[in-house]
Amino acid sequence: MSKALALLWACLWTSVAWADVPVVASIKPLHALAAAVMEGAGSPEVLVKGAGSAHIHSLKPSDAKLLSEAAVVFWIGPTFETFLVRPFGALGGKARIVALGDAPGTKRIGTDGHVWLDPANAKVIAAAMAETLAGADPANAARYRTNARELAAKIDMLDVEVIAKLASIKDKPFFVFHDAYQYFGEHYGLDVRGHVTANPERPAGARHLQHLKAEIAALPSTCVFAEPQFEPKLIAALTVGTRARSGVLDPEGSGLAPGPELYFNLMRELAGNIVRCLTAP
Repeated sequence: MSKALALLWACLWTSVAWADVPVVASIKPLHALAAAVMEGAGSPEVLVKGAGSAHIHSLKPSDAKLLSEAAVVFWIGPTFETFLVRPFGALGGKARIVALGDAPGTKRIGTDGHVWLDPANAKVIAAAMAETLAGADPANAARYRTNARELAAKIDMLDVEVIAKLASIKDKPFFVFHDAYQYFGEHYGLDVRGHVTANPERPAGARHLQHLKAEIAALPSTCVFAEPQFEPKLIAALTVGTRARSGVLDPEGSGLAPGPELYFNLMRELAGNIVRCLTAP
């Protein structure tokens, strides 16, 4: 057999082996990690596309089709992607549904579901994905595990980069739109002083907002961060008449191009936006 023919046969075999195990990820950060783990063996699909957020997403017919055809579905869990709880009950055990927020070794903080914002958790998630995929597609098991190890090394390098970027603002307090940054804040030693709402699916109470505005006004310098999917007028109301600046953070990377680099771009963007706002003249 010629080398060219052998290569063609290998490519055809890989595509046939992969055809029976389509993979779906709920949100872009999980999709990015899955795409990196699957590189060279296949490509996952993502449910929450474009500028969407898991907090406000409604299942579309195209989403239902992806789920009905999936062999493996990665999500954080039922308290995060609430829009998936009922559809998963209708799958009838066809797909292997993996709640990565509960993967062994994942650090959990309170009710915050944004576990991927701690790089240590991202590595645990990638390893769990590799093992799940190895079980579903044994022909590519070595590839998945190698990719996960290489991804972990890249995440370690990213972590060093982000630590250096955030070093100058570790003692500067700031406020966020919703309680999505406990992992990022704790891992990098940031002073996330408060949030507008614990969950964007529920409006903040008037008493909480009054207390928050008083906290913001008392600080000589701070930032209050909105999120692109939610109403910015509330942030403007909290900062008017104070010395606070405003910025935007996006924990799901809704404005970023999907793919294996999204996780890295997301973490760099979060760090960059925090530093720019807190160091602005």
